Amino acid sequence: LWVLSSRDANATRLVRVPLNGSDPVPVAEDPEYSVTTVLLRPGTNALEAYQVTRARSEWVVIDSSIAEDFEFLKYVMDGDFTVVSRDLSDKYWTVSYKSDTAPTSYFLYQRDTKSAALLFVNQPQLTKYTLSPMKPITFVARDGMLIHGYLTVPAGVEQSMLPTVMLVHGGPWARDVWGLSPMVQWLANRGYTVIQVNYRGSTGYGKSYLNAGNLEWAGKMHTDLLDAKDHCVKSGLSDPDRFAIMGGSYGGYATLVALTFTPEEFTCGVDLVGPSSIETLLATVPPYWAPMLAMFKLRVGEDPELLRSRSPLTFASNICRPLLIAQGANDPRVKQSESDQIASSARALGKQVEYLIFPDEGHGFARPENMLVFAAATEAFLAQYLGGRVEPATPEEDASPFRH
Repeated sequence: LWVLSSRDANATRLVRVPLNGSDPVPVAEDPEYSVTTVLLRPGTNALEAYQVTRARSEWVVIDSSIAEDFEFLKYVMDGDFTVVSRDLSDKYWTVSYKSDTAPTSYFLYQRDTKSAALLFVNQPQLTKYTLSPMKPITFVARDGMLIHGYLTVPAGVEQSMLPTVMLVHGGPWARDVWGLSPMVQWLANRGYTVIQVNYRGSTGYGKSYLNAGNLEWAGKMHTDLLDAKDHCVKSGLSDPDRFAIMGGSYGGYATLVALTFTPEEFTCGVDLVGPSSIETLLATVPPYWAPMLAMFKLRVGEDPELLRSRSPLTFASNICRPLLIAQGANDPRVKQSESDQIASSARALGKQVEYLIFPDEGHGFARPENMLVFAAATEAFLAQYLGGRVEPATPEEDASPFRH
């Protein structure tokens, strides 16, 4: 068997597992990054190549018989390619290319003539727009740890003192990847530089990177975000007085942490379904989270005093910058009470909070019409405090019915 496994290794690697009971044999690995994909020869399942997701996806060729093919495919178009399918004779390959500034393109590759013909792109209407490139970045955190992320600067503008949105990924045990992101392109189109940070605790960079986030909610996971902001400001790219933070789920929690633990660091914040209290989050876990409770105790903590000290709700009185909260009424993971309690506490103290509740949504948005309402409200909110562009909301995008 070919198996992707991180047992006895820092990052996920490819191992060969003999069916006679012998010990697994490591075949391909990277000390820091995960092996994510393998390419096997049709008919024999012999290993031909494997893919490692670093800042971008990179192939490592094992079988020399396909080396020329991969060398040719690297230059068909700018992007990261994947071999989607092959015919039984292995003369024709379907190959897809992921880009940061274009929709995914599909080609028919003919091996004997080393030629590739475009079949189609998956979102052809996007081809008429100039999109903004996403560039991998690294910076050194205050404790010396190297942190990874991505930076997207609006196309066609001077790269100096720009309004910026820090877009924090959820999970937190996940990661941002290079490619075409609808939310990033939307924000860049409105004039904002977008920084995405794979703070410690993110996946894809090995166990040591992941475990560096243990017990660091509102701790070093937060200072990584502050250090990312400093990186943008010190380079001259970002205006420190027009710097927002925004995210969903854990990214929403990170937004609330930013506005309560370091209340003057960010100009404003947008929290989408973020927990405001780790105590109440863990006390209301849905049944399908029960198997993960042991992981939560290890990575987040279980001491009530620790959880209370890392909860934005505890420090709601510190909020001094505008906050927009959006919540799904049917969210089973981060219940509406998480947003209710931070909104009511902050408002009781005279804080500026805009609160949207979507009655037919869960953990995030499934209905496009609700996503458009949220987008219209968010870009109006960001424009008020950062000065970016706004597309006027249509009557269908009016957020008034959702305000609470």
